[in-house]
Amino acid sequence: MPHQQTAAGIRRTSSINKIFSSWSSYLFILPSLLFLVVFIVFPILYNVLLSFQNVDIYNLNGVHSFIGLTNYIKTFKDPVFLISFKNSMIFTVVSIFFQFTLGFGLALFFNLKFPGRNLMRSLMLLAWMLPVVITGTIFQWMMSGDYGVINYILQSLGIISSPHNWLSQGSTSLLGTIVANVWTGIPFNMIILLSGLQTLPESLYEAAKIDGANRLSQFKHITLPLMKPTIYILLMLGIIYTFKVFDIIFIMTSGGPVNSSMVLPIYAYQLSFTTFEFSQGAAVSVIMLAILTIVAVVYLKMMNKEEL
Repeated sequence: MPHQQTAAGIRRTSSINKIFSSWSSYLFILPSLLFLVVFIVFPILYNVLLSFQNVDIYNLNGVHSFIGLTNYIKTFKDPVFLISFKNSMIFTVVSIFFQFTLGFGLALFFNLKFPGRNLMRSLMLLAWMLPVVITGTIFQWMMSGDYGVINYILQSLGIISSPHNWLSQGSTSLLGTIVANVWTGIPFNMIILLSGLQTLPESLYEAAKIDGANRLSQFKHITLPLMKPTIYILLMLGIIYTFKVFDIIFIMTSGGPVNSSMVLPIYAYQLSFTTFEFSQGAAVSVIMLAILTIVAVVYLKMMNKEEL
């Protein structure tokens, strides 16, 4: 009997140790999990709930009734939403195109070996390291109609005959913010693509040279196929980040003049914190979240096809 009790105790202790060992791994991620729940999951869920209620400045502390899809219907009927959505799409597509194209060109250039490339590459990162407030203010000064350096250069070259108010005219205000955003995003694209280029095996290029392939053929048949995973994730991150850009546009134009540079993040901000229509602002935020979720799902499907 004592021997049986001892064996049972050993088995019980072993089972407890196994349970503790399996659960102890989760204890290490508990702080991160709590942070995600408190600061990300809960705000998102609360925002979704808020979008189905009628919360504004007049009933902020009152009873919030459930009104279904009323806020979404009102949002889609709002002409400012349609303008904001169109501007967000233009801002995102044009910014991503030039950021990626120019960033890829610079990555290919800095992937070559020449004296001073490390210094030049470090200087290129200054645009990315500058605070957005400073970047937006600098471009606001440069595009000023009274004392802007862009007008001075264009007039000196004879391209324009009189100063142009780039940010205070509806035809060019969105273009001005795109230029500033492209300048900010080029270094990020460059450094990510350059990291991918430096991992490609040199033996493939040497074999291609022996077979008589020129630089264009090497780029088309070696560089691009091997860089696809890096390009996909860079484009996905770029789309997500650019679609929700708020700061640089708010600093330069605040969405004006007459909503000509209004984008969805600023539209949601104005609804929530200018007109205090909290529920409709939440509805716009949920629509943005849905759009970006679709982008993420498309990216995952493309990656799964690449792996098959």
